Amino acid sequence: MPRYFFNTRIGDELISDPDGEVLRDPDRAWEMARAMIRELLKTEGADGALLNATIEVTDDEGEIVLEFPFSEAILELPDRSVTRH
Repeated sequence: MPRYFFNTRIGDELISDPDGEVLRDPDRAWEMARAMIRELLKTEGADGALLNATIEVTDDEGEIVLEFPFSEAILELPDRSVTRH
């Protein structure tokens, strides 16, 4: 399984994740990035700097697999199981 690294970019500063996580696919990396951001916002508060931050998920070769803005993690996804009449 591939290893993904969750690096945090706040302005011009990049905080690297030296260890990463072994996950089954990019979808699981997206879920983990969202959970990490939500937990960080819960513990640190949602100030301007953090809301403008991004998690850059990279693979073993350092290629960016996805970028997840902190501001998107606080948006609730609509419940797809709701039937509309």
